[in-house]
Amino acid sequence: MTAVHAPGTPAIEDGRLVSTSPATGAEAGRFPVATAEDVDRAVARARTAGEWWAGLGFTGRRERLLRWRGVLARQIEELAELMHVEGGKPVGDAVVEILTALEHVDWAARNAQRVLGPRKVRSRLILAEFTGHLEYQPYGVVGVIGPWNYPVFTPIGSAVYALAAGNAVVFKPSEYTPAVGQWLVDRFAEVVPEHPVLTAVHGLGDTGAALCRSGVGKVAFTGSTRTARKVMAACAETLTPVLLEAGGKDAMIVDADADLDAAAEACVWGALTNAGQTCIGIERVYAVDQVFDAFVDKVVARAGRLTVGPDGADLGPITMPAQIDIIRRHIDDAVARGGRAVLGGPDAVQPPYVHPTVLVDVPEDSTAVREETFGPTITVNRVRDIDEAVERANALPYGLGGSVFGRKRAVAVARRLRSGMAAVNSTLTFAGMSTLPFGGVGDSGIGRIHGEDGLREFGLAKSITRRRARSLLPSMTFERTPADVARLVKVAKLMYGRNR
Repeated sequence: MTAVHAPGTPAIEDGRLVSTSPATGAEAGRFPVATAEDVDRAVARARTAGEWWAGLGFTGRRERLLRWRGVLARQIEELAELMHVEGGKPVGDAVVEILTALEHVDWAARNAQRVLGPRKVRSRLILAEFTGHLEYQPYGVVGVIGPWNYPVFTPIGSAVYALAAGNAVVFKPSEYTPAVGQWLVDRFAEVVPEHPVLTAVHGLGDTGAALCRSGVGKVAFTGSTRTARKVMAACAETLTPVLLEAGGKDAMIVDADADLDAAAEACVWGALTNAGQTCIGIERVYAVDQVFDAFVDKVVARAGRLTVGPDGADLGPITMPAQIDIIRRHIDDAVARGGRAVLGGPDAVQPPYVHPTVLVDVPEDSTAVREETFGPTITVNRVRDIDEAVERANALPYGLGGSVFGRKRAVAVARRLRSGMAAVNSTLTFAGMSTLPFGGVGDSGIGRIHGEDGLREFGLAKSITRRRARSLLPSMTFERTPADVARLVKVAKLMYGRNR
């Protein structure tokens, strides 16, 4: 007998993970659930595959990764449709997500050798007889635990950088989007058929925990802060290093000299794209008193035009059914405590959908302000000046991204945000810029993906010195004489004794 489960909720049937659409309940795929032993075997195979992959060198890996990029690009419609069926994401949003991922595949493949390859490092006078050399060697196998909200862009942001650095990758997709994860792995196998360089293991949280304990060289995780702590604790048992991209509660600041039309447009996109299920989504806005009313009117007008539904709409369903209760709780609490719903409100929650909701005058200690909502809601609060806006934006333990709209001091204000990233007169743009690192501070995570920093996350720095001449100032030897020591003292005073 087939088990009955709510649409979009992962289920285990006969040892297989069953994935269904949160909108229609249609089945997206069935995949074998990996036990801890299965995960260990996958990592062992990946370790051998990683040695072969590293042996291809940067040039060989670049060629294969660019071929994978080509396959993904040519089949973009198929992948976007699968993302729509499995997670409910509107096809247009899925296309944008895939396009952004393609940019990261391209950049990582083309720049890995420049960033990670062997290079000479200048020595200083005190060891002038030596040359220094630096290179970044792969960990061997990297475990990637991906999220459901951006099932292509986010795991690729870790996996392709790890692959470009010479690692094999064992990928545990979210149990809400296993079909998308397996599709990516299968397309990679088409261009790298020789060895399981990129493989998938499917299951629930215990499969992810097994991956953390499997002996991989590093784990890259994206998900909630609560789960990130569990991942870090599991990895700590074996001192496995981690890269964590956790939750966010990003704020937008609107200054008095902001272009309000541009700010409202960006706010609605940043808050409501993907039905608000975005770790770097704008969940809070602080607008200075002079522009608050006009800004709110413009946001409400734009958000009120958005459509919600299964096909062809601007906003799709909430992918994870359990999240609907959190969204409802946040809206109810905000209204009960004096906040006003100028768009949407409690009635906006119509499972599996939530309609756009704009809340104003929400107390700063409410759950809608302090906790990650992960839905198409936004709080907009009035502040007296930019200093109060920064103070409120920085008041939470999260620190992923943020946004500032203004002219004269917008960049200076962006620098004051306690966050790993900030956008000036835009929202979310730092995610698509492959040349910039992506990551947060505080409860939003540890480490960086993307850009040069992202490549270095997946390589171990290896320092090598080589003697090229006889030492003029012998120090690291028992053969040094008192005269040598006297010369060392003299050099130290000449080189370092001045106050400049």
